[in-house]
Amino acid sequence: MQTPDGLDDLYQDIILDHYRSPRNQGVLEYPHLHGEGFNPFCGDQVDLTLTLSGDGRIDGVGFLGQGCSISQASGSMLSDQLKGKTIDEAEEFVRTFKGIMQGSDVSQEQEEELGEIAALQGVKQFPVRIKCALLSWTTLQDAINEYRKTVS
Repeated sequence: MQTPDGLDDLYQDIILDHYRSPRNQGVLEYPHLHGEGFNPFCGDQVDLTLTLSGDGRIDGVGFLGQGCSISQASGSMLSDQLKGKTIDEAEEFVRTFKGIMQGSDVSQEQEEELGEIAALQGVKQFPVRIKCALLSWTTLQDAINEYRKTVS
């Protein structure tokens, strides 16, 4: 997707803001879900922890990582959007984002739901950076898979 003039600058500013000031920084004590992700090709790392409320919604998110601006901004943006979602909603969110990174078109509704995460759409133009953008998302999916094993 080509962005209109000026939107590239806005997107770059959003990514740099999340990279420089990551949201939900830290690891939560006693998480219900925990995932660690590592990209051996570039050394990016993420540690994602989540807690659930009594009604099964995500009420706490901890994100800790190191690596390139894309992987860290993506993780920060993801952590910012998870609060209040159910596990199923978070999983659908992962599927939507992975689809975008693999070239799927984005509806206006999906773009609005993504919020600031839409700024990462430009990454798909650089195939080598897609894994960077997906690291936290894959880590979340792995944490969900592990969580489901323990509750079934």
